[in-house]
This record gives sequence, C-alpha cells and structure tokens, in this order.
Amino acid sequence: MGQPITSVANGVKVSLRNLTLSFGGINALKDVSVDIRENEILAIIGPNGAGKTCLLNCLNGFYKPQKGEILFEGKNISRIRPDKAAKLGLARTFQNIELFSGLTTLENAMAARHVFMKQNLLTGALYFGPAHNEEIRHRRVVEDIIDFLEIEPVRNKTVASLPYGMRKRIELARALALEPKVLLLDEPMAGMNTEEKEDIARFIVDIFEGQGESYPDTPVLRDGVRTIVLIEHDMGVVMDLADRIVVLDFGRKIAEGTPEEIKNNTQVISAYLGESSKR
Repeated sequence: MGQPITSVANGVKVSLRNLTLSFGGINALKDVSVDIRENEILAIIGPNGAGKTCLLNCLNGFYKPQKGEILFEGKNISRIRPDKAAKLGLARTFQNIELFSGLTTLENAMAARHVFMKQNLLTGALYFGPAHNEEIRHRRVVEDIIDFLEIEPVRNKTVASLPYGMRKRIELARALALEPKVLLLDEPMAGMNTEEKEDIARFIVDIFEGQGESYPDTPVLRDGVRTIVLIEHDMGVVMDLADRIVVLDFGRKIAEGTPEEIKNNTQVISAYLGESSKR
C-alpha cells in the first residue's frame, strides 16, 4: 500500500495515491504515492523509462491512470482533461518542445491566455468594449512575462526561426502565462549548454520566490509559484534546486527524501546515481 494522503491543511497541494498506469501490459507506473507540497521544489529523477514523464502526464490530464487517485487541493482530478487542469492551475513544459512553430513568441504566450478569456466570439470578433479591454489586460501579463524571461528581442519573431535554447525559454513563458498554482517542468534544461542551463536555473528560483513589486500587476511573477515539480537529468542542478527528491525506477517509487538523503541512499546509487555520487 502507498503512503497515506496528507491533508491540504498540512501544506499538500497535490496528492498522488497508489497511482498505476499501464500500456499493453507494461507498467509505466506501479502503485506510486507522492505528496506534492506548497513552498517547495520537488524533483523527480530516475533512469530513462522510469515513468517520470508519465507521472506528469497523469497530473495534467494527458494520461488517465487505471488505478489510484490524484487529489488537487482536495479535489479528485484523476479523470480531468488537460484544458480543465490548466484552468485549475496546473501548467507544464514538455520534454519535447510543443510550441506553435508558425507563430511568434508573443502569439505563443497569448495563446495560453485564451483559457481565461470570457468574452464570446461575437464581441471578440467586433473587438470593441469589454473584449478590447480584456485583451489589453491579458497582453499586459504576457509582456511582463516576456520581460522577466529576457525574451523581448524575439517577441515578434517566428518560433521556428529561433534557436533551441530560446524556444525552451518561450515554452516556459507559455506555462507562466497560465498563472499556475503548480508548475510542472519536464526536463527544462535538456539539450542546453552550461550558460543556458544557468539561466533557466536562475529563472526557476526567481519564479519560485516571486519578484515582488517588480511586477505588481502580474501575480504569477509578483507572488511566485510556490509549488514546482521538476524532472531533470542533471544531478548538479537537481541537488542545487530541489527541496525534496522522489526517485522512480521501472515505474516504482524507490526513494524519497532531501537531496542529501537521496545522494547517500544505497538503493538509489545502485539504480541510478552511481558510485561517484558518494564522493
């Protein structure tokens, strides 16, 4: 049996309880229980094929687990659709970039804001009154995010024309445009050079901590995102950023703890980290 669910009052934002996901008889996740808490960066690590991305796909509705429950702020969202998950406050980036390559940076970020738009198609098409004012409000949020992520120079450039590292940053901008309560980052530094990784690590810390009155009209930047789930293979980054780490192997949770506890866990060393992690 998995671990018991901690109540929302004790700081748990999302609870995964005995989650099981199978494809054609192969278990991608097997009886996985994890509490995702407020005020922490939770890293999920493990070898390729361990089930890390499958777990995120269950969290935001891309996959539906065959068994178990996912509770978000006490509400069962195990069968939720991705668009509903986004409206509730679960936003993510993808291991493989999932941007609209024919649109500009600004247009990609604005596309995310459509989940919040309340005006109907008629008023939106006429572009008068409330619809126009609503667009201005959404654009202000997006412009703040573009400024924060230092992508102003490419705001009007087509995404397909941009280098890989910049596109990963734009995908982060789109996730922030959804104003998440929980931010799910699936290998946000994959394929990046050292300088690009350092930039993304800095942004993750700044997103978590919030920027205060530097962005007074954009709550996601002003107040920060106080619950972040990070999948990352760079163990140096994980050990520096994470408050807590969950380790998966062949779809099962084999360990959970602080970076120091994980670094010295013999089962984790055997399955994933290797002997050098002890030095």
